Amino acid sequence: MSTDAGFPPRRSRELLQSWVDDYLRTSTLNGARIDVAPQDAEGELDTGLVIMRPKGSSLSVYMQPRGFDDPVWELTIPSREYDVTMSALELGGLASVVLDAARLCTYLQFRSLEWDRASGRHRTSSHVGVDEE
Repeated sequence: MSTDAGFPPRRSRELLQSWVDDYLRTSTLNGARIDVAPQDAEGELDTGLVIMRPKGSSLSVYMQPRGFDDPVWELTIPSREYDVTMSALELGGLASVVLDAARLCTYLQFRSLEWDRASGRHRTSSHVGVDEE
């Protein structure tokens, strides 16, 4: 069991950046910029915020764990104060961006689950229903 993970396990900015870097080695995300935001309360409650900014778009997509000590990640696309009108081609481009964001978010969720289990702080499915001594 890792002793540096803390309880519950927390994902540092450096750890999240390494996961993003690993992902970007196999995917270009069509030139989108990915930022791992500095964590104000690192070491306390903040467990990560990843921001995707697609190339040539004012859209931003925020990715973060659903809650404290929760390995499930969620996406947020901030609302706009105005309607957005686009052509079918532009809408197809937006769909591509949303799909890229969903793939990155799924990857971060997988890495979180994997890392949390490796920390020894969470039970794996093989332990379900087994009495602990």
